[in-house]
Amino acid sequence: MDIQDKIIEALVEIKSDIKEIKSDLASKPSKDEVLGGFDEQQVVLQRLDQERIFTLERIKRIEADVEHMKKILQIA
Repeated sequence: MDIQDKIIEALVEIKSDIKEIKSDLASKPSKDEVLGGFDEQQVVLQRLDQERIFTLERIKRIEADVEHMKKILQIA
């Protein structure tokens, strides 16, 4: 096997490797898709954080109402 045959064989192998890499890259999500997913998660997390704050405030008001009712009913 001479040097030209070895070069041709290496080129064919490289071409095959490039095709595999292209197919792997085609199946992976793009940068924009990944960033879009992160944006969606951020929106969900912000909403959950806001709901948590509102829930805590509502619980404080309910506890105050319960304490007031206890005083009125002379339970506490």
